[in-house]
Amino acid sequence: MTTEPIVRARLLLVEDEDAIAVPLVEGLEREGFDVTSVRTGGAALQAAEHADLVLLDLGLPDVDGSDVCRTLRRSSDTPIIVLTARGDELDRVLLLELGADDYVVKPFGFRELVARIRAVRRRTGRPDATESERQGVQQVGALRIDRRARRVVIDENEIALTPKEFDLLARLADDLGTVVRRDQLIEEVWDEHWWGPTKTLDVHIASLRKKLGNPTWITTVRSVGYRLDVAR
Repeated sequence: MTTEPIVRARLLLVEDEDAIAVPLVEGLEREGFDVTSVRTGGAALQAAEHADLVLLDLGLPDVDGSDVCRTLRRSSDTPIIVLTARGDELDRVLLLELGADDYVVKPFGFRELVARIRAVRRRTGRPDATESERQGVQQVGALRIDRRARRVVIDENEIALTPKEFDLLARLADDLGTVVRRDQLIEEVWDEHWWGPTKTLDVHIASLRKKLGNPTWITTVRSVGYRLDVAR
């Protein structure tokens, strides 16, 4: 049996502060990304053509990060996530108008950044996956998730899921073995502006567990979120 190679997404980090860049590069590489780090906007414009996603700090020493973002978007559709200390709504709107695909406000949590990278890559059709997963299929123990056909099979038995149940299971499978926070699940599976009761998430998790036939598929981490594991 041959093992399919993991496709390492190439990230370009544009950050001039070593105290931020060095641990970020180390962490992202542990997550399976191939990271190139540059300190200036000029270097970013030269290196961006080889990147699958750009992490762009706005406070650069040579040129305003907003100008870098605008220039990159004019010449490429490479996804851009802006790292910014600017948190007010007007600045966020301007960033998106400049062509950024997402933004993270400093100081940010590392897991939040990784989740946003993966979410942007999913939205832009650039998932981090093996060849089978790029074709939309993921095997987790006896569980088989076919994202293109939106089908779930366990031990050759197809499981009928609602659209939201499927989206929730697929999102948990994106970070197999890792806790996904409740707010992330609500934002990414429902909507970032969801104002409904968070109990909706718990109801869907309970339904998923029942349909999967074994509660150990999905682990609850109290007050944090949920994790998909290979059932025992």
